[in-house]
Amino acid sequence: MDPISIYTLTSALHDEKAVTAVTREFLEGLGVDYELKGNDYSDYGKGSLSLIYVRTGGTEGLFKQLLPELQAKSRRPFYLLTSGKSNSLAASMEILSYLRQHGIAGEIIHGSTAYIAQRIKVLAAIETACRRLLGAQLGIIGEPSDWLISSHADKQTVKERLGITLVDIPMQTLIDKVGDGVATEPALVGAERIYEALKKMVETYRLSGFTIRCFDLLTAVKNTGCLALAKLNAEGYVAGCEGDVPAMLSMMIVRALLGISGFQANPSTIDPETGEMLFAHCTIPFDMVERYEYDTHFESGIGVGIRGYMKEGPVTIFKMAGDLSRYFVAEGTLVRNQAKPDLCRTQQVIQLSDKSQTDYFMKNPIGNHHIIMPGHQRDLIEGLLNSFGLLS
Repeated sequence: MDPISIYTLTSALHDEKAVTAVTREFLEGLGVDYELKGNDYSDYGKGSLSLIYVRTGGTEGLFKQLLPELQAKSRRPFYLLTSGKSNSLAASMEILSYLRQHGIAGEIIHGSTAYIAQRIKVLAAIETACRRLLGAQLGIIGEPSDWLISSHADKQTVKERLGITLVDIPMQTLIDKVGDGVATEPALVGAERIYEALKKMVETYRLSGFTIRCFDLLTAVKNTGCLALAKLNAEGYVAGCEGDVPAMLSMMIVRALLGISGFQANPSTIDPETGEMLFAHCTIPFDMVERYEYDTHFESGIGVGIRGYMKEGPVTIFKMAGDLSRYFVAEGTLVRNQAKPDLCRTQQVIQLSDKSQTDYFMKNPIGNHHIIMPGHQRDLIEGLLNSFGLLS
């Protein structure tokens, strides 16, 4: 983690020497790498994480005067660090109340040394993710598949709130790059050609990722994009199926925040009495599995599908709405992988930690595809999305 930047607010009524001694003791006790900027806010918002250390009471007016300048430098929430000494917590509460009255996000960071250090670590990860999202370009290669009647996105909202630009790319552009001969080639050879064509498009359009109307490949070139997506995700890009834009955005959140791939899959069965769910799809990133096998694409029986076996253990299920109105996140356990012939090739049986969350899938889902990732990541995901004003 890069050093965090700590700026200070101090009342002139307090003895500077005494406050400085308390500051040094408090900050060094946190055990985090920081750079103390003092009251020089000239580069506020440019570091990995900017904290305003409210050192004393009587600083509310100082903050109010600074606010227009700070808002011009950064649109991120204001994080108010306080030790609680010299009425600093009371001042922080007054400042945060003022921010909320004006529709400005903020948070007081206060508590035990261990809590503050952990909270700073989480916030630093969130701010790093926000910078990764800002300016990213994601391609929509072809329209969303015809059956994805709810899986679209509000491009302007995505640009304004996440900083991501969505770029429309005609499906024919990919088909032309793949070429005419794929249909007569062995399945793996053709699948590799689709991968090469998609890789070139990523480079040409300077994309951080894309989603593709992949079923069109079945008729156009008699092959699938499953292998290409498995490889490109493993290489650090976001590569989604079926033109599902909200799923792609959700995968991008996972990539930016955690630096890992996500598995785009849809529920096949749900047991609301036990909280056990089966997810399946015909591709999974190669860097998410312990081993994998090639098969055909399930629905068509042609091309190349991927049957991947992910390590059993804790997982998180996540989906964000395309209009950024809400999200869903749940933790669970991958209890087994299976390989039944009547389902998409990668199949995961997941036990939800809270079986009541099956209600979401039955009563208020965000489309059918959801993103599965290893580990319990709910706190980080919620922290990032809440910083953008999204609600679950």
